[in-house]
Amino acid sequence: MTRRLVILGKQGAGKGTQCELLTERYGVAHISTGDMLRAAVAAGTELGRAAEKLMDAGELVGDELILGIVADRLEEPDARAGVLLDGFPRTEAQANGLFALLAPETVDRAIDLDVPDEVVTKRMLERGRADDTPEAIARRLELYEAETAPLRKLFADRGVLVTVDGLGAPADVHGRIVAAIEAAQ
Repeated sequence: MTRRLVILGKQGAGKGTQCELLTERYGVAHISTGDMLRAAVAAGTELGRAAEKLMDAGELVGDELILGIVADRLEEPDARAGVLLDGFPRTEAQANGLFALLAPETVDRAIDLDVPDEVVTKRMLERGRADDTPEAIARRLELYEAETAPLRKLFADRGVLVTVDGLGAPADVHGRIVAAIEAAQ
């Protein structure tokens, strides 16, 4: 069965951990725009240099650029069996772009991993990435509420959203996510 899954949640909510588990369980391609952007930064590409300036300031990379990256990635052979989109979409424009890319198919399930701000802030500070400064984290949380949180309604209106409590042991959170995905079948 081809699965097209989206995982939503603030940075530091545990999306990466859950994506690893879900990718293993369902055999889908894990498409992380954050990982793709960090790889471009590390490689010093033109995209990487432009993205680095934005990311260091806690800003998001533009919709058009991200949509192009995701469109290219969806064409790769491993994405044919299904995808788990992590960190994408982040805006309504990106979500609408995703719906256009997948048409006539659509997203099977959007999982909103719910974790309080104070918990994700603590997690991000502890992971020690260079771009995880208190100021950048606060800015990312503001942007999430302004631009990404509204996607919950968009996915809910399409009947594919499920909110999952993201607190607790990774295995417990994973169990809740799997139950939500499989309840939709």
